[in-house]
Amino acid sequence: MRISVFPKGDLAALSDSRTMTVFEWIEKAASLPADGLELYSGMFWQSDDDYLDAIGEALAKEGFEMPMLCTSPDFTHPDPSVRSAEFDRQVEIMRYARHLGGPGASARVLSGQKHPEITREEGIGYVVDAYQRLLPIAREMDVTLAMENHYKDGSWAYVEFAQRADVFLEIVGAIDDRVHFGVQYDPSNAIVAGEDSADFLDLVVDRVVTMQASDRFLAPGTSLADLRQADGTIGYSPALQHGVIGQGMNDYPRIFRTLAEAGYDGWISIEDGVNGMSEMHESVLFLREARDRYFGGSTAVRVEKQEEARAAAGLPSLARPALDEDARATGRAAAR
Repeated sequence: MRISVFPKGDLAALSDSRTMTVFEWIEKAASLPADGLELYSGMFWQSDDDYLDAIGEALAKEGFEMPMLCTSPDFTHPDPSVRSAEFDRQVEIMRYARHLGGPGASARVLSGQKHPEITREEGIGYVVDAYQRLLPIAREMDVTLAMENHYKDGSWAYVEFAQRADVFLEIVGAIDDRVHFGVQYDPSNAIVAGEDSADFLDLVVDRVVTMQASDRFLAPGTSLADLRQADGTIGYSPALQHGVIGQGMNDYPRIFRTLAEAGYDGWISIEDGVNGMSEMHESVLFLREARDRYFGGSTAVRVEKQEEARAAAGLPSLARPALDEDARATGRAAAR
């Protein structure tokens, strides 16, 4: 299992106000004892290959991989022209993921917003259609589309259309592809949706290809019901607070046992840092301890179910051997 980090605390600076460049974030993250960085579409201020190459060089300089790239397509928008533009943007993000992450790199997909005028049937139809049209492109690029059980993008007015488990599972169940499509599991988002996060994992573990690890805390005087209101307010609810992983509402021991028993030895990306890099560092240390306890200390990458699907399709393995300890000692030990 390898550990990446996602700069939740710096996301606004990286993608909204643009007061921090992706290169500055990579340099800042070098202080963390992680193996990779998960990036977000808003961090990419240019789209040319020279710019992507520069990002790749900056990652390599600090000893990082880029296994996961997040974006937030709104495939449920009532305007077909918007849905078309969202599709094109997703394809562009898949190109970025392949350029920086190589074969099998994950490009997150979402369903879209829970627009009040869109029925459940319409929304599911829009999303499944978009995924089915994306899959041939994903196969050509050899990237993995990873649908996240999501809460709400920071720029959205409405919560995730597929926030409820039954809607999410219906969409995932409509996609037969096990090679280039899977689930990005976020336990905290399952809690926000009203599910026990470990119970939800039991339902999707055979489709999990990537994971985001975070922990959530409720602000005093608030409830989970407050977070489920699709009220048209832009951004996240103030009732939802981030904190150090392992100290919040998730049963991580059960989650890690379930993943390990299912043959998941892939990437886990930490979504933290809202309260500063010291908490992000604590979260990384928590994941490193979990790696030793539940994954036998493995720094390999192997997602057993996806490997089986690739073998059945006659495609090469995406499995990666354990990281070289000597290289780790000479490369990233100083930052750790």
